[in-house]
Amino acid sequence: MKKKHLAMTLSRLEGFRDPKPELEQYRTPGDVAAELLWLAHSSGHIVGRTIADLGAGTGVLSIGAKLLGARKVYAVEIDKEALEVARKNAKVLGLEVEFINADVSEFNESVDTVVMNPPFGSQRRHADRPFLMKAFEVADVIYSIHLAKPEVRRFIEKFSRDFGFKATLLGTVPFEIPAQFHFHRKRLGRISVDLYLLERRSL
Repeated sequence: MKKKHLAMTLSRLEGFRDPKPELEQYRTPGDVAAELLWLAHSSGHIVGRTIADLGAGTGVLSIGAKLLGARKVYAVEIDKEALEVARKNAKVLGLEVEFINADVSEFNESVDTVVMNPPFGSQRRHADRPFLMKAFEVADVIYSIHLAKPEVRRFIEKFSRDFGFKATLLGTVPFEIPAQFHFHRKRLGRISVDLYLLERRSL
């Protein structure tokens, strides 16, 4: 599967039916998901590997990882409604993903690679920390999406280092956010996000 085809497939998946602002439920755009997953795939971190998608939402990254040849994928999501959509999305494509309705802190399976788009912390400060801490616990290799801001970059580098990980900024891409909450002023917002590879330093 080519990256362009992957992006198109992921863009067609059903999104959140009732997005919750407190969970910062923004659909991961298909092109952004495809870019992150393709970087992981090109480095040998997807094919035949066991993957965890922490905060899976409607399953965009989980399904993308499976389409690229992951052996097993855990999709961990606290919101039952979002997980129902993710299950439907996987079923439509005939893919087998293990869906887990739980807070990420409750996930304790060791995996080869984590792929995730954690909350940016716009509604709750430091909302991304539990996701990063769990990822550091269960995997040696993590691909993650974060706001492209100097203060966030400094945080990611220091937080990763404190947990024995090296943070590598792989690229910065646009991320579209359609108006879906009362506080949104634009019909379509655009922000920039950073794509990171976090690797355990002992590797």
